[in-house]
Amino acid sequence: MVKFSKELEAQLIPEWKYAFVNYSQLKKQIKKIKLSRSPQPSSRCALLGHVRRLGRGFSDVFFSTREKNPDIIQVEKKSSEEDGDGVDEIYQTELVQLFSEEDEVRLFFGRLDEELSKVNQFHKSKEIDFLEKGESLKEQLEILTEIKQITSDRRRRNGSESSPHRSLSSSSSPNSDFSGSPGELSEAESEITRREEIVEAVERNEASFVNSETRSKMRKKKSGKIIAVRLAGNGPPRNISAVKSVLWEELVNNPGGGGGDHVSRKKIECAEKIVRKAFVELYRGLTLLKTYSSLNMVAFTKILKKFDKVSNQDASSSYLNVVKRSHFICSDKVVRVMDEVESIFTKHFANNDRKKAMKFLRPHHHKDSHFLTFFLGLFTGCFVSLFSVYVILAHISGIFSSGTQTSYMETVYPVFSVFALLSLHLFMYGCNLFMWKNTRINYVFIFEFSPKPALRSRDAFLVCTAFMTAVVAAMVVHLILRASGFSPAQVDTIPGIFLLISISMSICPFDVFYRPTRYRFIGIMRNIICSPFYKVLMVDFFMADQLTSQIPLLRHLGSTTCYFMAKSFGTHEHSTCRSGRIYREFAYVISFSPYFWRAMQCIRRWWDESNVDHMVNMGKYVSAMVAAGLRITYARESSPLRFASVLVSSAVATVYQVYWDFVKDWGLFQPESKNPWLRDELILKNKTIYYVSIALNFLLRLAWIETVIRFRVSPVQSHMLDFFLASLEVIRRGHWNFYRLENEHLNNVGEFRAVKTVPLPFREMDSDG
Repeated sequence: MVKFSKELEAQLIPEWKYAFVNYSQLKKQIKKIKLSRSPQPSSRCALLGHVRRLGRGFSDVFFSTREKNPDIIQVEKKSSEEDGDGVDEIYQTELVQLFSEEDEVRLFFGRLDEELSKVNQFHKSKEIDFLEKGESLKEQLEILTEIKQITSDRRRRNGSESSPHRSLSSSSSPNSDFSGSPGELSEAESEITRREEIVEAVERNEASFVNSETRSKMRKKKSGKIIAVRLAGNGPPRNISAVKSVLWEELVNNPGGGGGDHVSRKKIECAEKIVRKAFVELYRGLTLLKTYSSLNMVAFTKILKKFDKVSNQDASSSYLNVVKRSHFICSDKVVRVMDEVESIFTKHFANNDRKKAMKFLRPHHHKDSHFLTFFLGLFTGCFVSLFSVYVILAHISGIFSSGTQTSYMETVYPVFSVFALLSLHLFMYGCNLFMWKNTRINYVFIFEFSPKPALRSRDAFLVCTAFMTAVVAAMVVHLILRASGFSPAQVDTIPGIFLLISISMSICPFDVFYRPTRYRFIGIMRNIICSPFYKVLMVDFFMADQLTSQIPLLRHLGSTTCYFMAKSFGTHEHSTCRSGRIYREFAYVISFSPYFWRAMQCIRRWWDESNVDHMVNMGKYVSAMVAAGLRITYARESSPLRFASVLVSSAVATVYQVYWDFVKDWGLFQPESKNPWLRDELILKNKTIYYVSIALNFLLRLAWIETVIRFRVSPVQSHMLDFFLASLEVIRRGHWNFYRLENEHLNNVGEFRAVKTVPLPFREMDSDG
């Protein structure tokens, strides 16, 4: 049977961990009471004292069994006002009956009162927060519903007005001008009336416009001139997604229909998706709060029963009655709001289909499948077998030992190394997912993944093993065909075909091979490349950091593309993509791109958040760009001056990166921490792991020294050493990922952030109107 302490640890909400009742601390207090009741054989006085305590305890039990309603403890509820924010309930327990271990019992109930007050206050604050969000969402939904009704009425009105009779009447008076034509004037007035309907619909629901004179101008204006109307906001929109908040610009500006209808419908659909997502997050928060109250109730029940068992008293019944009457148990607001959200969501977003609505509000998590485990083991075995075969064939053919196999290392090796590095990164990501899950780091919430299609560790391992099995199989077939006497021009097309198949699978539109994950990855890559134009989310800059560790992969991909473009698989003219000026310049672009994208993300985050730390972080990537460029230049043409510049720039960039890794990304090296050189809160219990990780990350950051010293004997060994160093960088990044997300998770725990904040499409009007 699993102990309740472990069950509570497994079921509690990680971000609200410190708001739950401290069950383990209360258990320690009960153990102290139990130890104080045990005899001490080394002291005769202590033994006599224990006998007296046993006699008193026996009398307590004897008399308590004879009395029906003993008043052992008395719990009082007091009110205290803090900072004017409201009245908080504080509980205080007094011992009516004398206990043999009075001091320990007083400490226990004092701690219990503190925990009950803490749980009550937290539940009340979150309940108020969710109720306010619920009211705001209902107002948003009313605005959205009324605007949708106005647009549908407008379309019907436009369809009825575009009749042949109206066209003839308007063309029968050619001599009358715009201002004097009754038909034209009535049309202009109807346009103004429709604009006023939209504005009134918005203002009735407490939404305001940037231009305070828009309403009066619209009433005075008697022409068809376009009037720009935007919802209230802090200045002009700063990104593409901010345009969604400008919902009915075309509704007001283009009341006659046309192209504006299409744009307006798209904006209404965007606003509807945002409101729907906000309702889903509200329901999730209410569900978490309901779980919070039920788990705490069970914890209080369990701990009081343990106290009764140790003290031989019946104190749990009276204290449990107080707990049951407390706010976090008695309040039914959460349940009522949940029912209301379910009915609203079913009516407005699920076409009155409750089953469909529950799929959005209560998404089911995937369960581990036996087929998944079977295929994971199958692909792992196939990979090990095929890799052994490849090593044997490579040894027999002398691929990696003979200096004559330049064509293989220049044309085939870059393609296969791309897949090998990508598979290694997938393997490290699977290890991260496994560790995040075991340590209860809520990566799904941090990355804002959807719970249903989010990858698990087994999924990542399955994709990795299947991918590497296909890669090694292609390598084995390639060597077999080379040994069978096929021409190199024919055989060397196999890596190219494999590359095209992989690209086709990644963009496959059919719902196979983890399509939601593939499309999410493509969307993230789009956001990274277009960094200044999209708001930067956690998953965006996290993925951009992964790209900075895959520069060798990008270089190999660039050389492979060059070989395809120059048809060097057929001619085997390796100098085409080695000495060309364009290709040499393109190498700088490839090395700079990941750092440049990450720097642009820092600029964008500074623009959005006005946090100077993002600009300081940008300096880290600029220094890395400078160091990478100087190392490429030094590798092509060495000189003492360039050697010195490489040493200085690389050392500065390394110190910059190491400082940011340990202090900013991992949150370590806090001077006043109770754990030396670490932080106060640690997820891993063994502190030695953190010190080893610091040393390992520092050593792997120094891999650039090899590019300066150049431990190279032959071209084959040079390629193998480059691949080994690139693999070490991927391993370092996977190792870095765990501590980066650990720090982010602990920040969420400190702020009690367990629910996403969805920016709503309609802004509320200021108090001054």
